[in-house]
Amino acid sequence: MQMAAMNKHLNRDLETVFLMTEGKYSFLSSSIIKQVALIGGCVEGLVPAIVNEYIKQKYQEINKT
Repeated sequence: MQMAAMNKHLNRDLETVFLMTEGKYSFLSSSIIKQVALIGGCVEGLVPAIVNEYIKQKYQEINKT
């Protein structure tokens, strides 16, 4: 809703379309996924498998330092 309001403020002719996600994913955001991964939490099943592998590698390297 905030983005739609800002879009309207920036350009009155611009229309915003909302695509709803499945309810079981409605609580997710990239920030939440990154925070969970940073503390070593499991995000399997919340992101595609290839993203999960990348996140595991990235945050293992960060947590080593």
